[in-house]
Amino acid sequence: MRKGIISVLSSVISILVGLLFGLLLLLLVNSGAAFSKFGELLTAGVSSSAKLAKVLYQAAPLVMTGLSVAFAFKTGLFNIGASGQYTVGAFAALIFAIIFQMPWWVCLIAAMVAGGIWGFFPGLFKALFNVNEVITSIMLNWIGMFAVNLSLMNIKNAAGKLIMLPPAWVNSPIKDRTADLSYANPSAIIPKAGLDKLFDSNYMNISIFIAILFAVVLWVVLNRTTFGYELKACGNNKNASIYAGINAKRNIVLSMVIAGAMAGVGGGLYYLSGTAAYNIQKVLLPMGFNGISVALLATSNPIGTIFSALFISYIQVGGESLQPVFAKEMIDIIIAVIIYLSAFALLTKTILGRFIKTDKTNVNDDKAVEAEAAAEQQKEAELKANEGAGILPPTVEGETVPVEENSEESEDKAE
Repeated sequence: MRKGIISVLSSVISILVGLLFGLLLLLLVNSGAAFSKFGELLTAGVSSSAKLAKVLYQAAPLVMTGLSVAFAFKTGLFNIGASGQYTVGAFAALIFAIIFQMPWWVCLIAAMVAGGIWGFFPGLFKALFNVNEVITSIMLNWIGMFAVNLSLMNIKNAAGKLIMLPPAWVNSPIKDRTADLSYANPSAIIPKAGLDKLFDSNYMNISIFIAILFAVVLWVVLNRTTFGYELKACGNNKNASIYAGINAKRNIVLSMVIAGAMAGVGGGLYYLSGTAAYNIQKVLLPMGFNGISVALLATSNPIGTIFSALFISYIQVGGESLQPVFAKEMIDIIIAVIIYLSAFALLTKTILGRFIKTDKTNVNDDKAVEAEAAAEQQKEAELKANEGAGILPPTVEGETVPVEENSEESEDKAE
């Protein structure tokens, strides 16, 4: 319990320091409007139901990319390739939605599989050749983005016309954006379940609940299953886990596959919402990198990623209220500082641990071992003394067991 409190406090302190820096930055740029706009930054996300809907809408894919990074962290790996896995997952979801005309849940499964495949390669290279997963993940980020771009611009039908881009489904002046799902395949749009009317926003759907479900499932896997124990054991000490009979290579690959699958689902949730379309990209999508900050703020706890993703999304939506008094880049700086400071959450956790006492019981502690050995020796000495006096320990019911006479002595008495 106390460890959990320390983790929460470390994240909260990092957030407060980041927000304080943001306020100082606003004061330096425009002191007259700094406090009022800072207040709007903190309250805009709940100022209306439509704003809250947008917070939840953006938080759903953030939860998934956060889970992707956090899961890899828990198993001793750094999945910096969530951006590429997110992009490939989004591409697979749109392919199944537009070309194969599949319903939304099939498209999400396709996104999960594609992301898992993109996470398989860094895990395989790490397991078999000990290649650092950071290097391979970064390379695969760019390979994934350019592969998706080329595929979108070259997938054509039998008549030689592009399928994924306009004017395949509707004539649009924007030629580098995927087809609108409301025209191409309405069944591929994630259900809104009446939430759009409740929140009075077209952004709202069940994506956030799907993301929360995945977070709970991953928490159960990591903390309540043998498979999760083996994954964490490999992350804590690979050599010790191998000595214990755990297949470390298999677990490394599986952990990266699961991490990639989570990021892939995030891409599917975002682009199957019916309000977003994939544009031909020139830079890596930031959603995957924002997942790193979500995981750090959550100290790699799957349940914590839900709250940290909601916070990051809340700040992003609140940042829109700073315009036009402050430039758009201002909120990007504030978010970047908060994200940067989130990396210090582990450092803050260590510092807090010095002031908040935790259970320091250690089965390997030398003094504890010596005390236990002395107690065992004393117990053995007492048993020997009792045996010498002809006294045996009591039974379960509290009755003493009678001492059997020596067989030779009994024969003598019989004679």
